Amino acid sequence: MTSRYATLADWLSHCERLHTAEIELGLDRVAGVWRRMGVTLGTPMDASVDASVDVPVVFTVAGTNGKGSTCAMLENILLSGGFRTGVYGSPHLVHFEERCRVMGMPVKADELLPHFEAVEQARGDSPLTYFEFTTLAILRLLAHAGLDAVILEVGLGGRLDAVNIIDADCAMITSIDLDHMEFLGPDREAIGREKAGIMRAGRPAVVSDPKPPQSVVAHAESVEADLWLFGRDHNYAGDRQQWSWGGRSKRFNGMAYPSLRGANQLLNASGVLAALEAVRHRLPVPAQAVRTGLATVELPGRFQIVPGQPTLILDVAHNPHAAATLAVNLDQMGFFPRTHVVWGAMADKDMAGMVEKLLPLVDAWHCCDLPTPRAASAQQLADLVRALQAQPGAATQPKATVSTHPDPMAALHAALAQADPADRILVFGSFFTVGGVLHEGLPRLNAPHMPGNLPPNAPPNALPG
Repeated sequence: MTSRYATLADWLSHCERLHTAEIELGLDRVAGVWRRMGVTLGTPMDASVDASVDVPVVFTVAGTNGKGSTCAMLENILLSGGFRTGVYGSPHLVHFEERCRVMGMPVKADELLPHFEAVEQARGDSPLTYFEFTTLAILRLLAHAGLDAVILEVGLGGRLDAVNIIDADCAMITSIDLDHMEFLGPDREAIGREKAGIMRAGRPAVVSDPKPPQSVVAHAESVEADLWLFGRDHNYAGDRQQWSWGGRSKRFNGMAYPSLRGANQLLNASGVLAALEAVRHRLPVPAQAVRTGLATVELPGRFQIVPGQPTLILDVAHNPHAAATLAVNLDQMGFFPRTHVVWGAMADKDMAGMVEKLLPLVDAWHCCDLPTPRAASAQQLADLVRALQAQPGAATQPKATVSTHPDPMAALHAALAQADPADRILVFGSFFTVGGVLHEGLPRLNAPHMPGNLPPNAPPNALPG
């Protein structure tokens, strides 16, 4: 199939021009194009399947926070068990190709071109959004990749998200909290109802949230899904050395903690192990693959700690719930003389809720612009921090310094110029913020904390002091 555009960048520009809205929830248009493409992925609801049928097991993952970590742990366990695995997730940090991994590696840009062309030929006059068009292209690639398992991360909500055109063999719901309320509803019950829309009749639906909205349970019952609740159908326990997990009929004892750091990762891991138990008749994962997969999983930007002087922490937390978890994780890191923050955020987020969670921990705020119209300006962010610090009883004493910068990398340079080697620098608030400091590779803050230039033999991604 000849592609009308020669590069992935040209195709992405084309997708950006097709629709006036960035988000338009609904499945009719995207499902119609998928049908015209004539592609099948997973097991349709009107078909039966057993272990001998050569179709991939499809996991669909929804939730407010923890989706990326859940997908990464599930992927790495399956890869460790020898299964051919593909993942679709969004957004990306630096390169679009990060959105699709096959056998643990991002796809190459050229591999995507025929699938974009197939979507273009099938869509006719349908004005697909950027997300819908790119989702269809990646789904088609995964359908043709000869995989044992496909993991699909929901972009927004669940019921009306483009990935929900695929019938999940196992639905997974991580945490549920307040985010995207203009699209999903005003409270956890409404948001939970939207996320529960990925469940299918008679198929497993694994919930990791320890206190899920009643709407999630009610929807599972109404469609007769096989509901796996945390605390009832799967659970974990642990001490400082190791942790254990129990499901309906399987147990794992004496496991090393997942390599993904953070207080929330055992909840995510518990859901992953429950999902694997639920589909064990089709994907029989060895116990050693579980241990190896959890111990070696990596995911950039999820409480990612980069050793150096000072220490660097990267986290895409972009709502108050994620910021609260981030604050707990920072507090558990041990003593650092000062904490410097590089912060960029979307204007439609609860920015005040994010700041309030971190105020007691931060000594310097470096607010930055981001390269998207959705973003709040650095000045808006700085004004918000100053206003919250000025409130009676504000937790930061003395007040943190606040500055503005044109982009995340400039903010990181400024933070490093102020930091001592024993300090830590946190970059958070958006995928754009974290991605903005990763464009030239992973920064290693090992430059001497002295005025002047780097030594001649310094690595290219070291930042000057």
